[in-house]
Amino acid sequence: MNLSVFCGSGTGNLPAFKAAAQEFGRLIGFGGHQLTYGGADIGLMGILADAVLANGGHVTGIIPSFLFEKEIAHRGISELIVVDSMHERKLRMAEHADAFVALPGGWGTLDELAEILTWKQLHLIQAPVGLLNTEGFYDPLLETMKKMCAHGFLKTENFDQLLVATTPEELMKKLLV
Repeated sequence: MNLSVFCGSGTGNLPAFKAAAQEFGRLIGFGGHQLTYGGADIGLMGILADAVLANGGHVTGIIPSFLFEKEIAHRGISELIVVDSMHERKLRMAEHADAFVALPGGWGTLDELAEILTWKQLHLIQAPVGLLNTEGFYDPLLETMKKMCAHGFLKTENFDQLLVATTPEELMKKLLV
């Protein structure tokens, strides 16, 4: 399975975020799966990619040229694809994916998650979408999504398609079903 993972270019302020990224990467690599991600060597992105590689996995990074030029590209991964824009990065990541996962992150992660959830709702993709809710990081977002359902802006069946887990192991099990 090829997992397209969205996550932070920072590590956050809780050790659990880094530990979850390392463990999820270990599960990807050790399980014989492949990772497609944003191509950076910093933050949770770099930690995740390094863990996949350390456990025998294949890692494809897709990075826009302006970020490549800032020298944050991970040069030690299996394959690095340089694209023209953030939009193209998301499209290429989607083309590679058998499943999508969001780990903690900032605006970029939220943007990527929202777009892929919209594509799923519109039936542009069929792949599962998972959310690793480490230390309750995504609790407020999940509550907002529930309010969207309660107020008629989001169908419950679309919300229910989001696979939420608090541990990397639990999320991997849900993705493999």
